[in-house]
Amino acid sequence: MKRVFLILSMVLSASLAMTTMAQKFALIDMEYILKNIPAYEMTNEQLSQLSEKWQGEIDVLQQEAQNMYKTYQSERVFLSAEMISKREEDIIKKEQEAQELKRKYFGAEGELYKKRESLMKPIQDEIYEAIKAISEDKGYQVVVDRASAMSIIYASPKIDISNEVLAKLGYSK
Repeated sequence: MKRVFLILSMVLSASLAMTTMAQKFALIDMEYILKNIPAYEMTNEQLSQLSEKWQGEIDVLQQEAQNMYKTYQSERVFLSAEMISKREEDIIKKEQEAQELKRKYFGAEGELYKKRESLMKPIQDEIYEAIKAISEDKGYQVVVDRASAMSIIYASPKIDISNEVLAKLGYSK
């Protein structure tokens, strides 16, 4: 009985090893690919400029709120209770306006996210199609992104197809 079990486990192990050997794997380095695509660099620059512009608008509102508060602090002793309440409301309103603008531009579904999505999606789709074409041509069952796969400790440079992807996109390396 032990022999049958041992032989059966050896056959099973051998068949699994053959199946694994039959599969073809490849690696890409998405960061490397993106750094070598000029459109990606231009898009990043455009997003950076837009982000700085929007941050400037928010900073102006925050500075206005801060100035209003400083003025309020210095004049508070001369104001009636009604005027104090009005000024406090105005300051809070200005701070909320700044926070709302920040959420509008930089929030999870904000303008920056939408702009990044609209500008990056065509580049990402183009890369995906190039990887798909190379995989179909060469018979790869799995292509792993080395840049985002933290669990890869070592991989042979022979299976890295990043330069092939760049060549397929027209950016020879």
